[in-house]
Amino acid sequence: MNEIEQALTRIFDRHRIVFWYDVKRELRQEFEVVALPDVEKIALGNNQFGVKYCILRQQPEQKFLLYHEGPPPPDLENWLLDVQLACGQFRADQVSLWLSEVGLGLEFADVVAPHAEFFQAARRREALKEMLEKDDTPRRVHVKMLAVCARSEPRLEDIMKHMLDELAEDRDDKMRLIQRSALADFLWEQLERAYGYVSESPGLFDFVIALFRSCYAMGVGESSRLNGDALVFLKQWRDSVRHQWAFGELSAKCAEILSIEQDLQGRDYRSLLGVETFELVDKKILSDLVRDVAERTIAGAEVEKLIRRRRQSHWYDKYEHEYAAVEEAAACMDALERVDLTVPTAHGGGVAGVVAGVVERYARVWCQLDQGYRKFIYHVRQSRRATLFDALAQKVENLYTNAYVLKVNNQWQAVVDDLDAWDERSVLLQSDFFEWLVQPFLERENKVFVVISDGMRYEIGEELLRLIRQEDRYDAEIEPALTLLPSYTQLGMAALLPHQWLEIADDGSTVLVDGESSAGTENRRKALERALSGRATAVRAEELLAMNRDQSRALIREHDVVYVYHNRIDATGDKRDSEERVFDAAEDTLQELVRIVKKLANANANNVLVTADHGFIYQHQTLDESDFAGQEPVGAQIDKRHRRFALGRGLTETSSFKHFTAAEVGLDGDTEMLIPKSINRLRVKGAGSRYVHGGASLQEIVIPVLKINKKRESDVSQVEVDILRGGSSVITSGQLSVVFYQTEPATEKVQGRRLRAGIYAQDGVLISDRHELLFDLASENSREREMRVRFILTQRADEANEQEVFLRLEEQVEGTAHYRAYRTVRYILRRAFTSDFDF
Repeated sequence: MNEIEQALTRIFDRHRIVFWYDVKRELRQEFEVVALPDVEKIALGNNQFGVKYCILRQQPEQKFLLYHEGPPPPDLENWLLDVQLACGQFRADQVSLWLSEVGLGLEFADVVAPHAEFFQAARRREALKEMLEKDDTPRRVHVKMLAVCARSEPRLEDIMKHMLDELAEDRDDKMRLIQRSALADFLWEQLERAYGYVSESPGLFDFVIALFRSCYAMGVGESSRLNGDALVFLKQWRDSVRHQWAFGELSAKCAEILSIEQDLQGRDYRSLLGVETFELVDKKILSDLVRDVAERTIAGAEVEKLIRRRRQSHWYDKYEHEYAAVEEAAACMDALERVDLTVPTAHGGGVAGVVAGVVERYARVWCQLDQGYRKFIYHVRQSRRATLFDALAQKVENLYTNAYVLKVNNQWQAVVDDLDAWDERSVLLQSDFFEWLVQPFLERENKVFVVISDGMRYEIGEELLRLIRQEDRYDAEIEPALTLLPSYTQLGMAALLPHQWLEIADDGSTVLVDGESSAGTENRRKALERALSGRATAVRAEELLAMNRDQSRALIREHDVVYVYHNRIDATGDKRDSEERVFDAAEDTLQELVRIVKKLANANANNVLVTADHGFIYQHQTLDESDFAGQEPVGAQIDKRHRRFALGRGLTETSSFKHFTAAEVGLDGDTEMLIPKSINRLRVKGAGSRYVHGGASLQEIVIPVLKINKKRESDVSQVEVDILRGGSSVITSGQLSVVFYQTEPATEKVQGRRLRAGIYAQDGVLISDRHELLFDLASENSREREMRVRFILTQRADEANEQEVFLRLEEQVEGTAHYRAYRTVRYILRRAFTSDFDF
């Protein structure tokens, strides 16, 4: 089938009768050879009346091709004019063939003719044909031609995103095609119409510079060259998963061209919290915020609010650790100013109840300072921007060490010095763990599973408690326990096993459980088997996590007690080369322990206990000479020397050490120990000194005991959010400020809710910018759970003027890209022409 027959076939798909006027009288031969199935050909001459009677009366269902050699006759002489106007017409020039191919009528000839370069390619013609619709206007056809060139959807904002992708790659293939296709002027007209872009030298990069300059100006409250729709476009571009990389590339180029760094120097960072145009804004905010926190010129509550406002910014994820670090520092320093660090003293020379009171206060209040310090150091390390935090880190380090750790433990040491024995029964002792917590489950014929994480001090356990409670159907509670002394791995692990008596071996290398070594997982497994007649076992955490479902269920089915040994914190901190990564290991530990608990629960373990063998002290910066004990341990025989204790016989108590015998700490044998006072270390060749344990500081001896169970029914919900629109339901300007109210505080079980918000016309078209909002405010103060958001209306809103529009909150359907309505509020849009000048 030749080209003419193909074109005629497409027209006959829509019309029964087709007229062919051979204006130049040069296609008679082509007409003669045309052969289309079910189409009858008639050459027009002086037979028009007869033809009309035939095609309308005699054969009303037949298809006809009516050929006329020469131009159409004048309308008054044309007997077939009414039929011609109602039916199709075929022209055989190139433009007509293109029109026919893509499915456009002859009235679009002037639209197509100037863009011959575009229509030369069959691929572009086919792509255009797929986009065209029956009610397309000339402007819509031009937009779709641009979309074909840009390989995008036929919307200006999508076309521009694809064009800017190419610009960010320093390529211009699509732009050159638009220019060759004579569509460039139309593009600039559309950018002027949509965004107010006018330039003496219009170009893609020129538009980008104008866009960034104008949106930055709007953000800081200054006049701008482009309109509000330009800001909406930039937000959509910035938030687009597919195209935001190009936004970042071009933003950096424009920041340099526009000298944004110099402009930011003179601005208050508080005025920049809503500006997301340039990455330099985040750097400016962070730099000044870190300075203010270090100089104590801003309160922790204000820091939290400022950072919360910044959480929705484009670059927040990139600087998440920096923001988290400065927030933790501010909160920690504020807490240190408010907290009462007084250690209660004994009355009448006794210490009854004092230990329990100190432990309770540490577990309830003081450990939060350890947690804040840990989180601060972790986020600083993850940010890899030590220079930014240099002054702040020094301030936090000094306050944490001197105003808290040293101050509290110096006071606590006075309590320890007054102790005749380490046997305070008003606090759970580690050596009573099995008898008090594990045995009761067995007596009720219930299985129990014990997870022991080496080095997990109390504050890490407290964070684990919150993580566990965030999981659906999981509940947990925590209580503090005291380790034995010295607070080191061999003794702590042994004390948690079932036993009659414990003894430190003569050389200090291991701890004997009922006379047998407890060193290593295998020996601990044997101790469990001996105590429970083979119904107990021990596994390493990595072995458990590697088990498939059947294996883990068999492990639980075949045993009444399973001890799971996890070792990441101590394994990292106890080595000089890796001790600085101990807080990184703590973060990993938290995630791994959640996985372990869920693995056990999914294998039908209903009762899980999580605890530790000991805690630790960690100071991130290099220690001073004053952090080491002023004396060396002295005695007849020193069997083991650690950074925080010494074991031996005939040891001498001095002003630098507290002395205990084995019997005084609840052990058998004749071993004696010296514990450096407060937080002082002993020098040990080849060992690190920043991460230590073994002594009697609160951070070392207070360990968590978590009791975890899984419920049958869901117990997690989400916060509710209301829209507070004030007294008016009428929108009269190009902007709308709305307050969203989180009706209840977020907790572990009442979790935050992520929503998106926008204003929509009655036909569902978005007529404003759109905001992604996270409602996870934990404040009990209802006013602090309000979130104010400003919406900017686009030019599309003009079409909805004097109509009802909808502010809609939507929630993403989990695991999909779809959203469902969450809340909707109706407004009347009644904008005066002066609202066009809102920007």
